[in-house]
Amino acid sequence: MADINGKMHAQAILDEVRAAGKKCKLAVVLVGDNPASIVYINMKKKACEQVGFDFELFKLPEDSPQSEVLALIDKINDDDGITGAIIQQPFPAHLNKGEILERLSPKKDVDCLHPQNVGLAVSGTGRILPCTPAGCIKLLKREGISIAGKRAVVVGRSDIVGKPLALMLLAEHATVTICHSRTENLAEECRNADILVAAIGSPKFITADMVKRGAVVLDVGVSRLAGKKVCGDVDYESVSKIASYITPVPGGVGPMTVAVLIENCLKAWELTHG
Repeated sequence: MADINGKMHAQAILDEVRAAGKKCKLAVVLVGDNPASIVYINMKKKACEQVGFDFELFKLPEDSPQSEVLALIDKINDDDGITGAIIQQPFPAHLNKGEILERLSPKKDVDCLHPQNVGLAVSGTGRILPCTPAGCIKLLKREGISIAGKRAVVVGRSDIVGKPLALMLLAEHATVTICHSRTENLAEECRNADILVAAIGSPKFITADMVKRGAVVLDVGVSRLAGKKVCGDVDYESVSKIASYITPVPGGVGPMTVAVLIENCLKAWELTHG
């Protein structure tokens, strides 16, 4: 078994972005005070500092009306000094998520959540790609793990990870199955996988009896247990004994998500400046 060192690969991507020497700026909009969101934002800020990008946080109160959020997004769209922007999720329940995501200019949508960018990514013609799915594909390629012809099983069907990652694996010529909470014989489906991706947000859900010996296992989940210990969707201790490659949590897919986001910011600059 070999751990896939996401920190190492992420740092390599950040080094490549820094070497490009472009003056970019990332803006983040946060509505409310979600503690997890603040942690993620600080990670993005730190990554910007590493590559020499400017960073600005736009913070709105939890009870901000839809009109105020949209007005801020319009301001960001019109600011030529801002290269890329993120509307940090989750949103407060009273806000219209779809309208907010569509309001951000596709040229600045470095999270790849605007319908136009999602469509381009699905068609295989997008340059700005969903951060976590793209990070997973990059991890496999950078480790020299073959995707073409392999059976890939993605457990989870979210719009942010499961669905786009399944399509990206398909584009790499894998045979792909998507599983979810209503999948019958889930363990059997998982055992068929040469590449198994866990993206459901349920701590230690994937156990050794669900994994084929020699499979490559990508753990996208992040959960906090008692005592604030972080773990993924995979029972690392048992699965690591039979997998050929596995991503640890923390230190696996997470750092790649941030690195791809920063890389997307550079791509957004290139798209704007030709």
